Parts: sequence; C-alpha cells; structure tokens
Amino acid sequence: MTTRRLFLGAALGALAFAGTAAAQDLKEFRIGYQKGGIFSVVKQQKTIEARLKTLGVDTVKWIEFQYGPPLLEALGIGSIDIGTVGDTPPIFAQAAGANVVYVAATPASDSALILPPDSPIKTLADLKGKKIAFARGSSSHNLTVQILAKAGLTYGDITPVYLTPADAAAAFARGSIDAWTIWDPYYAIAEKRQRARALATTQDVAGSNSFYLANRDFAKRQPVVLRAVLDELAKTTRWAGENRDKLAAAISEITGVEFEAQQIAVNRATIDFGPVTDAVIAQQQAIADTFQKLGLIPKPIVVRDAVWRPSGS
Repeated sequence: MTTRRLFLGAALGALAFAGTAAAQDLKEFRIGYQKGGIFSVVKQQKTIEARLKTLGVDTVKWIEFQYGPPLLEALGIGSIDIGTVGDTPPIFAQAAGANVVYVAATPASDSALILPPDSPIKTLADLKGKKIAFARGSSSHNLTVQILAKAGLTYGDITPVYLTPADAAAAFARGSIDAWTIWDPYYAIAEKRQRARALATTQDVAGSNSFYLANRDFAKRQPVVLRAVLDELAKTTRWAGENRDKLAAAISEITGVEFEAQQIAVNRATIDFGPVTDAVIAQQQAIADTFQKLGLIPKPIVVRDAVWRPSGS
C-alpha cells in the first residue's frame, strides 16, 4: 500500500496549547469515540488522563459509538464533551440546530464503494438501479453522493439502503445489497474477509476531512481543558505518523480487528491534525451546499458559524 506524506509541522504548532491553568469545577471529562483511530490509542496510552490530572480533572470517561450521527446527538445534548466524526455528521447536526462546534480537523479516513468479488458491476454507470448501503448522515453518505455525481447519476438513480456499519457488513456478506460505501477499518476488513473490490474510493472524488467537535457550552466553559486535550491529540497524531506499524498493532489489540486488515487501513491513511482553516471550512461548506440542494438537509447552513474560535485566536 502506498503511504502518503505526513503534514504535521505547522498544524501541530498551531495547536500546541499550553493548558496550564486549572479547570473550573470539572471532575469528569467525557469522550465519544469510534472503533479504531487516534482516540483508541490515546485511550490505551492514558495521556489525556495524565494531562487532565494536572488540571484537577479526576476522571476521563470513554463512550464508544458505532458511527458518527449518534455520537453527535450525544454531543449536542451534552452527554459527552468531545468526539470525532467524518465530514457529513456535523452538517446534519448543524442543520438540526445541534449545540456543537468544530475544534480541530484531520484528513478523512480512506473509504470506498465496494462490491462482492463476483459482482457484474464494472463501471460507475452500472450503479444505476442498484441497492447501495451506507449509514445515513455519515461520511459514506457524502462519498456515495460524490461517486454518483462523478458517474453522471442522481441520488434518485439508486436505491439507498440506510444501514449501520455492522448491519451493512452482514448484508454485504450475505449478498442482499449490490454495493456498500464504507470507511476503514470496515473497508479493509471486507477486502480481507470477502475479497471485496473497490469500484471507487475517496481518491476519486473531492477531498474532505474528519473532525473533532465539542459541545458548544463545554467549549465556552472549559477552554483550558479543551486546549489541553487538543494538545495531547496533536502529540499522539505525530507519534502515529512516525510509528505506523506500532499504530496498527495498537489499534488491532484495542479493537480486535485482525492486524493485517488494520495495517492496510493505517498504511493508506493520511495522518495529520490541525486547526479548522479557511480551506477546510470551504471544503465542508461545499458538502453542505450539495446536501441542501439535494434536499438531504432542510435548510442552508453556514459552516463557519459552528467553528470554535477560542479567546485570543
């Protein structure tokens, strides 16, 4: 697998937060995370726990979610304080008035629209009339929309099958769907277990990002804690980019995903971490505008309105 370049210097400098003052009346910090990824390694290494102890935060609570939309629902109502998701869940959340803010960006996980090895589908045009599974409101939703546009097809040209990753994996294995749009490590697992083949990947469409988001009220009340957590995430991201084999082994141990599949996912990932820049906002706004035109969100949104701007920045 091709390992793409790592861009960390400027981004890490921009988010190298000191976080030396004490947190105000905060005893428990709650993190929402998904299977795999940097948060899993941070959880294993307990670096956030150690850092927040110096700020007077006694407990860090970790809550696992299968995919982004339910994580952001919990974030919006304040059941968790920070979480990480792909490009699309924040757009649906903002359109629904969720009380969340973007606090950092990282390149999107590699994803693909995959097919069974014996599928008669050979080209993107062959997707017309087919059943394509993906998680509604997830990054795979956006990738599906982009792939259809690349093929000159519309959303109405397919039958969308809204399934969670676990349910979609089962449907894919038993052949009850024609295609599945999914991110790593599920993508890599399907390659290994079902010999799935990718018809199109994130490399074939416009770039996007994944994000760390915080509850808006929490970000206002606890900027010192949030800065410290982002600093630890930046440090772990740098370590991950420099130690891909160790990263794959750690995530495999944590999640139970076989090492070979996890190594495929890690080796093709772009590992980076940084602020939500104007360029990142523009990419996210383009996705939001497309979804609004398709009627997938009820009204236009301004992504910039949901970007955290800490005092002094």
